[in-house]
Amino acid sequence: MSSLRHAENKSLWVVRELGLPAIVRTCVSCRTDRHHATGKIRVNANGKQLDVWLLVGCARCDRTSKIPVHERVHVSALDHDRLVRFEHNDPAVVRELVHAQPRLDWTGTWELETDLSFYDVEKADQPLDVFVRFELPAPIRVEKLLTEGFGLSRPAVKRLVDSGRIRLPLAPDARARADFTFQSSGPNSHAPGPSGSSEK
Repeated sequence: MSSLRHAENKSLWVVRELGLPAIVRTCVSCRTDRHHATGKIRVNANGKQLDVWLLVGCARCDRTSKIPVHERVHVSALDHDRLVRFEHNDPAVVRELVHAQPRLDWTGTWELETDLSFYDVEKADQPLDVFVRFELPAPIRVEKLLTEGFGLSRPAVKRLVDSGRIRLPLAPDARARADFTFQSSGPNSHAPGPSGSSEK
């Protein structure tokens, strides 16, 4: 029988954030299309009107560019506390503004932490409910999470999914970015599949 370090055959997998994603936009100097947040937000006042920009640096030539957040907005239209956070380069606001960009590259921004050091999904004789929690909205292929979480190859994961040993609420090739639950069942288990939420 497999030995589990977690209680009641339940496991928590956490997609941990390692850093902010790269912003995909073309540099006007070197034409590279990857930029990284500098951690700075610039606020410029012109009378009662404000401009707010997120400052980003080119990954190749380090040229600084400005991404508009607010343009010619009246000072009264902005929440005072949020304006103060802009002015102080609040890291949480920088993160929010980066995540709001339309095109992002999430490569190298996450790692998967699990408590399955002694669990062998291919030999387990009892069900295991796995809850996957995301600390960041990175779109990650479900198959990638399974290969990393169980330490298996892609063919092994496909075999276990096809045989019903791993029961998923979405397709293995779907990209999840929100919390979901799945089940690894024993060879004779007929428990109903789990439910969860995801975004492709």
